[in-house]
Amino acid sequence: MSIQEINKHAVLPPIINRSDKEFLESMQRYIITETERVGCNEEGPADEYYIIYRNVFDKVIEYVTAYKSILTSIKKEYDGFIETVKEGQRAAFCLHGKLKALAAEPTALVYHRKRTIQLEAKMRVIENNSSKIQLQIDKMKQLRAEYEAKEVRYHTFSKDPSKPIPGMTLQESVNLVALTKYLKHLEDKYAEIKQAMLKKYVPIQRKAELDEEMIVTLKRRDLAENLNKQLQFRFSELMSLGEYEKAACFAANSPRRILQNIGTVNKFKAVGKIRGKPFPLLLFFEAIFSTSHAYRRPINAELTLEGIKCGLSEKRLDLVINWVTQERLTFSEELGDVICDYGEQDTYNKPRCLALAQMIYSECGLHKKALLCICKQGQIPGAMEYIQQFKDFTYDDLMQLIKLCPHIELIQCLTREWNGKPPSLSFGLAVLHLFSVDLKKVGIKLLQEISKGGKSIVEHLMINDPFFSLENWQEIANISLQNGFDQLSQDIMSTLRSQAGVTEISEEDDTVNLMEHVFW
Repeated sequence: MSIQEINKHAVLPPIINRSDKEFLESMQRYIITETERVGCNEEGPADEYYIIYRNVFDKVIEYVTAYKSILTSIKKEYDGFIETVKEGQRAAFCLHGKLKALAAEPTALVYHRKRTIQLEAKMRVIENNSSKIQLQIDKMKQLRAEYEAKEVRYHTFSKDPSKPIPGMTLQESVNLVALTKYLKHLEDKYAEIKQAMLKKYVPIQRKAELDEEMIVTLKRRDLAENLNKQLQFRFSELMSLGEYEKAACFAANSPRRILQNIGTVNKFKAVGKIRGKPFPLLLFFEAIFSTSHAYRRPINAELTLEGIKCGLSEKRLDLVINWVTQERLTFSEELGDVICDYGEQDTYNKPRCLALAQMIYSECGLHKKALLCICKQGQIPGAMEYIQQFKDFTYDDLMQLIKLCPHIELIQCLTREWNGKPPSLSFGLAVLHLFSVDLKKVGIKLLQEISKGGKSIVEHLMINDPFFSLENWQEIANISLQNGFDQLSQDIMSTLRSQAGVTEISEEDDTVNLMEHVFW
């Protein structure tokens, strides 16, 4: 029987009088209150029930006057019985644990045996591998011993010239060509091994030299850092005193260009403009660009770009022209773009800006942009010579060129022979391209120019345009008719009909080429 069951069946003594009744009711309330406070229920915990009822028993013994010795004896037996129950529960728990352990012993034994088998198999694999490795080590030792013995014999005795050459057959050994080839192979192999030795191994004396060089380099670095700090302090002092021109000259003449960097540029930018005085940032760039010849390397691309932007923002194109043409700067695509954009805003100086940008693009190998600058300057013959000089312009490049620079003279030169060389573009395709990219006025101007030459010019263009199909010429004839060039449209259609082997085609047949008769 559990402690809960014992306490559950406990019965309070019968009620005798009113005071007894009140006492018993207080005890009943005490039991209920304590049970709720400690969270006990009928299922447990048993110890809490035992403590509550033991306290109640003590209070009853203290309350009564009669039967106190009898109640005390009962209380003693009650405590002994509860202790016996506890001991039984503990013994049952221990026995349950032992029973569980005994039940698990067969399974654990199986697992241990299985693990033993696995470990034994693993040990056998390791032992086999160890044996193989030991055999390889012994074999390598034997080969090394044989090699060392051969090396001793090689250094002690000369080879027998009557024996065959290793790596060659008897026939090859008496063939002069084969011997020469084999000698070349050995020499190359010797040179390769020697070069590998030089890369992989360094003499001990060289290590000492490298250590000395490292010490010297570190000393130079420390000296440079100290010099940099000193120069920064003299430069900052001049800036704080407002001696911007002196500060600019000081930065321009600093050793190894220590002060020629973006940090210095930002310090001059922070000063801004001063009324009645030259722009400090412009003074800085004038100073560093004018002293660029004193150094072996040109001004870097970042400082070059900042300087050109500064000069253009101050509308000092004269300075920019002098810097670009006379000083040692580093050109870049972005630099050319900045000058081109400035020329678009300043139409008066646009030709000079285009010339500068052309020079920069050419130096950077950006031939497409350089060609566009030449064309925008109106130098069409020069543009054609540039195209002939650099032959890496594609058909699409030239189509893009006439879109960006739709000069009539340029298009005419590209669609005609130049210095005995065939046209670079098809006249018909050029016209259709202009109409398709909203350059209708330029296309009409081209049709107007060709219509002035009469039918002979039309025939010449059509016969010497092998890349243009019959249906495309019909489309140009329709465009000419729609824009008021009736005679030109008639000349094109007349030329089409007069060609030998050419018949009227329908819209479905798109495989016929106008120039097929030329190759018949």
